[in-house]
Amino acid sequence: MSRRLTAAALGLTLALPALAAARAPEAPEAAGETRITWHGHAAFEIVTPRGHVLMIDPWLRNPRNPAAGDGRDPLAAVKRLDYVLVTHAHFDHVGDAVALARRTGARLVASFELGTNMAAVLGFPRERMGFDTLMNVGGEITVADGEVTIAMVPAVHSGGLRVPEPAPGAPAVVYGGPATGFVLRIRGGPTIYHTGDTAYFRDMEEIGERYHPDLALINVGGHFGMEPEAAVRAAVAVRARLAVPHHYGTFPVLTQAPEGFARAARAAGVPVRVLRPGETLVFRGRRPAGP
Repeated sequence: MSRRLTAAALGLTLALPALAAARAPEAPEAAGETRITWHGHAAFEIVTPRGHVLMIDPWLRNPRNPAAGDGRDPLAAVKRLDYVLVTHAHFDHVGDAVALARRTGARLVASFELGTNMAAVLGFPRERMGFDTLMNVGGEITVADGEVTIAMVPAVHSGGLRVPEPAPGAPAVVYGGPATGFVLRIRGGPTIYHTGDTAYFRDMEEIGERYHPDLALINVGGHFGMEPEAAVRAAVAVRARLAVPHHYGTFPVLTQAPEGFARAARAAGVPVRVLRPGETLVFRGRRPAGP
């Protein structure tokens, strides 16, 4: 089967130049300002030094997001979004990805299976994904005019995609690909590791050795992911220069508070910043600005 026929059968846009292009050596780039805003739960918005905007696990309508209070729609405040990254298929991570893509034209970065089924089941625009953005664990893509390189790394979790209004007797959940994390390397900015939802696993040490993250966004809420003790082990394993906890306080079962993680991580030598929903962390180059 030809590449063109395969792509057509899947309903995806095949970006052959992106696949075939040889990787040129990256030249050093002057440090710029990168802004990372936590919107509650696992949702982070990243604005790069050149102004590209990416969101990871964009559940903006979560109950912790102050922009969603008083009947307001937080999506209305999103004026630009270039890429939406989804770590796995659970509803609180897929979040508002479909609505955001329709509103802004953002392209989807996800596993191949998740992207395919988000289009088939949820109506994500097929033209906003392709082989230039869909990948699998171990894969790596460069986006945003060469400014951001995204690596898909393992996570230990499940990944069922909920079917809206399934027919009687039909599955309510379909396969959404593997659970994953992302490592973003921003030219002139920090390297950011988002764990997604995961348990602790020993290969986190490999993530640390390979990528040396300046910022680790670590799930700490327990029950569906790491308890604080395991989250501290993860922060140490990935050699985080700064850790920010997330994925807590949005559901009654996510009972863990970030303060316990913060105390234990600091005692283990890992700096921690606990953000308030809606708060922005600024990096200048690879270092956080301010205290």
